[in-house]
Amino acid sequence: TEGESRKLKLELKVLADVGLLGLPNAGKSTFIRAVSAATPKVADYPFTTLIPSLGVVKVDAHRSFVAADIPGLIEGASEGAGLGIRFLKHLTRNRVLLHLVDIAPIDGSDPADAACSVVRELERFSPALAARPRWLVLNKIDLLDSEAVASCRERVVAALNWQGPVYEISAVAGQHTETLCGDLMTHLETQAEALRDNPEAEQAEHAVQEQMQQEARERIAALQAARAAARARARDGLDDDDSEMEVEYRH
Repeated sequence: TEGESRKLKLELKVLADVGLLGLPNAGKSTFIRAVSAATPKVADYPFTTLIPSLGVVKVDAHRSFVAADIPGLIEGASEGAGLGIRFLKHLTRNRVLLHLVDIAPIDGSDPADAACSVVRELERFSPALAARPRWLVLNKIDLLDSEAVASCRERVVAALNWQGPVYEISAVAGQHTETLCGDLMTHLETQAEALRDNPEAEQAEHAVQEQMQQEARERIAALQAARAAARARARDGLDDDDSEMEVEYRH
């Protein structure tokens, strides 16, 4: 007799301690190249990163963590624009998010507005993910003088109503990246120790992980359904247009 058959969809999620978040060309790939042996493609045009990449960041001989670089977000990503939303699910497994902001964008856009747009997309995708520990990293300080960097920092912090850690770095020049990685390592170790010593906190962490993953699945499923419906409407629309078309022949 014929046996049971099933269709299974398997998802592989990137396992990393730290996730990099930001707009295209914020310097995420440059950062992970600077602090690890990973070699993601780097270029001066957006969407250079098309797939997630992992890098092992060694702080010293016996201390290290894994960082994940995902494709950049753009405004409207939660509604299907760009590439970022299909990879945001990987960030649900990270313990800390680094929000990289380009403080000297070549298109003249406002870094504060750019930072806010990323946070909005993150909140639309998963409120639980948006509530995760997040550090603000202002990148490309080598392109501005100290006064301009301070002014930009003030605007971004005010726009985000930021209360967490803030770092100023130049990934390409390696400025302050060692300090940032050292602080990340200390934070991760402290966090892991706290979870080991507190079973209730560990259970709460698992509950948050489940919530993030559920929100991610629901958001991605809703987006896929909306895209399928849009394609169906487009096909129907094309058929209707063709059926109602009047053709005039001239002799």
